[in-house]
Amino acid sequence: MPKPQNVKGMRDQMSQAMLLRQHIITTLMRIFERHGFEPLTTPVVEYAETLEGKLGDEEKLIYRFEDHGGRKLALRYDQTVPLARVVAQYSGQIALPWRRYAIGPSYRGERPARGRYREFWQADVDIVGSASPLADAEIIAVLTESLKALGFPEFVTLLNHRQIIGGIARVSGLDEEAASGVYRAIDKLDKIGAEGVRAELIASSVSEAAADRILELVLLDGSPHDVLAELEQQLGDDERAVAALNNLRAISAALADIGVPTTRYRVTPRLARGLSYYTGAVFETITSHWPQGSLLGGGRYDDLIGLFSGQAIPTVGLAFGIDRLHDVMEELNIGPRLANPARAFVTIFSPDQTAASLQLARELRDAGINVITALASDQGLGKQFKEADRKGVPFALVLGPDELARGEAVVKDLATGEQRTVPRSEVAAALANTIEA
Repeated sequence: MPKPQNVKGMRDQMSQAMLLRQHIITTLMRIFERHGFEPLTTPVVEYAETLEGKLGDEEKLIYRFEDHGGRKLALRYDQTVPLARVVAQYSGQIALPWRRYAIGPSYRGERPARGRYREFWQADVDIVGSASPLADAEIIAVLTESLKALGFPEFVTLLNHRQIIGGIARVSGLDEEAASGVYRAIDKLDKIGAEGVRAELIASSVSEAAADRILELVLLDGSPHDVLAELEQQLGDDERAVAALNNLRAISAALADIGVPTTRYRVTPRLARGLSYYTGAVFETITSHWPQGSLLGGGRYDDLIGLFSGQAIPTVGLAFGIDRLHDVMEELNIGPRLANPARAFVTIFSPDQTAASLQLARELRDAGINVITALASDQGLGKQFKEADRKGVPFALVLGPDELARGEAVVKDLATGEQRTVPRSEVAAALANTIEA
């Protein structure tokens, strides 16, 4: 028999990891729905042609295969392209603007690394059918609220517009074709550094003077107001860049009205975002606790749905990488310390007390308490206490003949060894109070 092992880049999620992942997902869902986003699920398998031609250089990472009928299929690369397909396919059934969220696995055939896996879960939120900068601002507000709710101690969202880099390239003397290559070079800035980007630009026939000016402008830093003012001074002759700057100003003003402080975001001209379907504002969130790159990101893609529907439908969204959030939270020791979802372990004192113990467990579950029951009625209480403690259950309950006769139960705190006798009718309330505490 071959050695049992999972596929490289695809992880088994054991109980401890799953409890934290479920906490992340339920927290995100609560915030998404608080903002009026509706759930959507799409198949993990799409026709290959649905994904092809939408992802730029990333298309090489698509998992493709043929089924028994010879149909060319692909595993879902992200939640965005399937959303575009759904909007086109069900156009008569969707009231725009549509706030949608989707949570599930996606697949990419890339080299596995820390925080980067071949199978990974994403939680996406998108607003379909609105070109308003208020939509971009709301997506960034959802991002900010979500990370705060999850307990991230520090993070900042980098904000840019696709036409800013294009404008920088154009005012530096590049034509439209050469300007498109600047996106690819700037997108590598975090990996190869400023000198590496400069060398790559020069290698692509950009003059040294133009390369230096491009780097000078994309590396601008400061408050959103100061960076936008400096960019306007430098790009004021480029009509598309000016429109982009006005768009970022409108987003910034809306963020202030929503309550997102300027300490939580900054305008960053170097932000490119690699996916080719972005058309407007783009953003990524970073934290010093994740030096490998961005924590999550998104942006506006007004043309993608039109590839399916035949008409442009403005859309903006973002994707939370559940695996990356999980890894960082685990490393920072933030989030609930969940060992087992059960709060109580109901022991069986002896075979004669089995029915009473099972009845107590049912009563507690009816009251909303998660309970594990012993499965061996011939085991001593000591072994049952050890089993409960090993599973991380905080309390063990005992119903012996004396407790049954008096209508009581013993509640044992397995962490401290302290135990107390509680009237049978008050056991659920006593355990509930420990949960609230």
